[in-house]
Amino acid sequence: MKELSTSINKLIALQSLNLSRCSESKELSTSIDKLIGLEKLDLLTCPKLKELPTSIDKLIGLQKLDLSRCLELKELPTSINKLTTLQSLNLSRCLELKELPTSIDKLISLEKLDL
Repeated sequence: MKELSTSINKLIALQSLNLSRCSESKELSTSIDKLIGLEKLDLLTCPKLKELPTSIDKLIGLQKLDLSRCLELKELPTSINKLTTLQSLNLSRCLELKELPTSIDKLISLEKLDL
């Protein structure tokens, strides 16, 4: 899959989205910001994913975000600090990710951070 259909924005009650192993995806559609009921987002092993949209901060109920093995992910948006319900963030094997945004300390619910 190269890109997520924009019609996904109609699934506002969706709680879990697994986009693992999307080997061709380079970016995550900004239409994902409409998924306000999303609690779990799996993007593991998306080796060409370079960045997350800044609008990810709209996922106010997100509890788990797995970005492990996103080999080309270079940075996280500073807006990630608005995901105050985020409990688990997996960034293991994100080889191009050199630093975390300083705003990450605002993730008050974060219990598990894998680097």
